[in-house]
Amino acid sequence: MKTALISVTDKNGLAEFAKALVRLDFEILATGNTAKYLKEHDISVIEVSDYTGFPEILDGRVKTLHPKIYGGILGRREQDEAVLSAHSIKFIDLVVVNLYDFKETNSIENIDIGGPTLLRAAAKNYEHVTVVVDHKDYPEIINQFKQSGHTTLETRKKLAYKVFSYTSKYDRAIASYFAEKAPLRYGENPHQKAVFYPKNVPELLQGKALSYNNLVDSDAAFECIQDLPANTSACVIIKHATPCGVALGCNLSDAYEKAFLADPQSAFGGIIAFNQILDEKTAKFIIDKQFVEVILVPDITESAKKVLSTKPNCRLLRYKNNNASSTKIARSVSGGMLFQENDTISPYHLSDIKIVTDKRPSEQEYQDLLFAQTVVKHVKSNAIVYAKNNQTLGIGGGQTSRVFSAKIAILKAEEAGLTLQNAVMASDAFFPFADSIEIAAKAGISAIIQPGGSKNDQEIIGKANQLGLSMVFTGVRHFRH
Repeated sequence: MKTALISVTDKNGLAEFAKALVRLDFEILATGNTAKYLKEHDISVIEVSDYTGFPEILDGRVKTLHPKIYGGILGRREQDEAVLSAHSIKFIDLVVVNLYDFKETNSIENIDIGGPTLLRAAAKNYEHVTVVVDHKDYPEIINQFKQSGHTTLETRKKLAYKVFSYTSKYDRAIASYFAEKAPLRYGENPHQKAVFYPKNVPELLQGKALSYNNLVDSDAAFECIQDLPANTSACVIIKHATPCGVALGCNLSDAYEKAFLADPQSAFGGIIAFNQILDEKTAKFIIDKQFVEVILVPDITESAKKVLSTKPNCRLLRYKNNNASSTKIARSVSGGMLFQENDTISPYHLSDIKIVTDKRPSEQEYQDLLFAQTVVKHVKSNAIVYAKNNQTLGIGGGQTSRVFSAKIAILKAEEAGLTLQNAVMASDAFFPFADSIEIAAKAGISAIIQPGGSKNDQEIIGKANQLGLSMVFTGVRHFRH
């Protein structure tokens, strides 16, 4: 005779399932409410407390936490048979458990202790034990027991995977309940609810509460400023989570002016990040030039803080250190979650690149190529960046065609009154065709940096040689979706 342990909240299909088990010569162990339900349906059942000889206590908080239960579930056939026999413990062949929906109640009393432990124990011992969390699996389980007297190893492994996914989701719901969180006014749009779970967050020194979009844009600004050299004044201006102006300068005000001039129109209402202590001169420069939603700084002088206090709607954030970028990135998709390592390859160095054209870049072009490549990593794909003298001149991204990004970046430079003569071009991925570099060459660029790796690389290199351009390959793609 086989033994099944049943303890469920969702009793959908349970009576039919349990009756089928009895017909298959299963002995059924069950906890209080489940046992009561089964008895009401004229199903023979042994209550767990009768089997263990220990009553349910603490208003049901302790039901199944007993060696006779976990020994039976975790016991390995043949290997542990003598031990179990010595302690009058039966092997448990089938564990059927589901848990209270914690999300529905958010009640501490609905944090299940024994249930997840039963599931984890059964899933761990999947080579010997069948574990079920979903009533939709009942028919297949019965069918397999009817056919061969047991379930297949493949089925048990699949059900074990389902268990760990189930308990993981359950634990996340509980963790969410305990986590420090801040409700936001709304998400990307007013009809979307949003909440913020802070972890290693910049300190809000001034301004009203941050919105969902403020946080997303600020994070993009933070990630980009981290990649720029700390020993040179740098400024990043972000709009809709992508850079619209980035520059290095002899001081912060110089870096800010160059970044602002790269795209003054997009900078309005943007997010500004610096890599050095914000001074009074730069603070005055900013509020005279534009409306800004958020300014991120590693620190700020008291006089600069006083200047910004005249703009109470401007949020001022102080980030804690230069090594706080996330090592993992999570993104939800329909039906699950995606996780990946962060794209931490940056900044680039001369040793990272390979010259592939007849013409070599000049020393200044080398520096501009490395700068442009660092920036392009932070632009939405397909991404193109034109730059010169450590200043972005035109940025194109978020397009379905790389050619369109190349054209948009040229239009941005023209609108800002900036020339692309002898500027450099960076691309986040290889060029499948030569059309983009022909367009850029016509606009005046003199050097290109790209990953390479296209089946048409030789054609692209040939076109660059024909146009008198220098081109280097990095071997690393930087898609950002």
